[in-house]
Amino acid sequence: MIEIKDVTMRFDKNKGDKERFTAVDHVSIEIPDSCIYGFLGSNGAGKSTLMRLMCGVYPCSEGSIKIDGREVFNDPEAKGKIFFVNDETIQYSTYTLKDLKNYYKSYYPEFSDEVFDRLTAKLSLPQNKRMSQFSKGMKRQAVVVAALSCKTKYIMLDEAFDGLDPAMRKIIKTMIVDELMDRNAAMIVSSHNVAEINELCDRAMLIHQGHLIFANEIDEIKSSFCKVQTALSGKVMTKEMAEQAGLNIMQFSTMGSVAQMIARGSADECIAKLRSLSPILLEAVPLTLEEIFIYELEVRGYGADILKED
Repeated sequence: MIEIKDVTMRFDKNKGDKERFTAVDHVSIEIPDSCIYGFLGSNGAGKSTLMRLMCGVYPCSEGSIKIDGREVFNDPEAKGKIFFVNDETIQYSTYTLKDLKNYYKSYYPEFSDEVFDRLTAKLSLPQNKRMSQFSKGMKRQAVVVAALSCKTKYIMLDEAFDGLDPAMRKIIKTMIVDELMDRNAAMIVSSHNVAEINELCDRAMLIHQGHLIFANEIDEIKSSFCKVQTALSGKVMTKEMAEQAGLNIMQFSTMGSVAQMIARGSADECIAKLRSLSPILLEAVPLTLEEIFIYELEVRGYGADILKED
């Protein structure tokens, strides 16, 4: 597995400046084998920095990152188990597909010509054109094919589906899952598309301003929050009444006599606590992963200043 323990990463704000910026702040997660793990977060939350730390591009300011028990930074054997598809492809501009293949064959001894040739043919990628002539989506496809061909135990994709049309996104995701299942590999994928993470991944974490908000199996995450609608006889429910009943409220609003709230806890737990108020209306439903993402960031004031200015 990949073990991330109490990892912090600080950068200088400006060259020569003593003031430092904390991009990742004491993050601890474990990524087991044979899973697809989603990285969610606000813009600039630290997702890409964490991925680069996991690849050994940067040394951690504090904490440790181990791949199958080996500290990843400055360890070629640990780095050889992971392939990172970052959000830039400009470094491949002068390459043809043959150049791309030969480049990665020189670094990854398990590289499969068969996988590379089969998948590039399946995607109808042009063999003799330089990648500078490829569309953004075609560049993405080519690099994902290279990642799968290297046959590493772990593949990390940073916004890897960016630039792909909906039909091609589905094709690439299916192709990735099929290849990973064949060798029990694990994938870590970051995306701003929460629905995509929900569809593709079995585990996810949320990071905001460098801090880890949660990390768990997606089904467990979704069952840990709920949306409740309730009404009382002869009076209007208040947030204080709900909190006194034991609910951990993230958002509360009323419309007429009906109160709607977003709360931490399962639907069953929330209903059991509110029954003590003898409501005449009481119903609860689990939240979607996208709703949880939005409410968790709203609770932390994300975007509040912008909305205030508008």
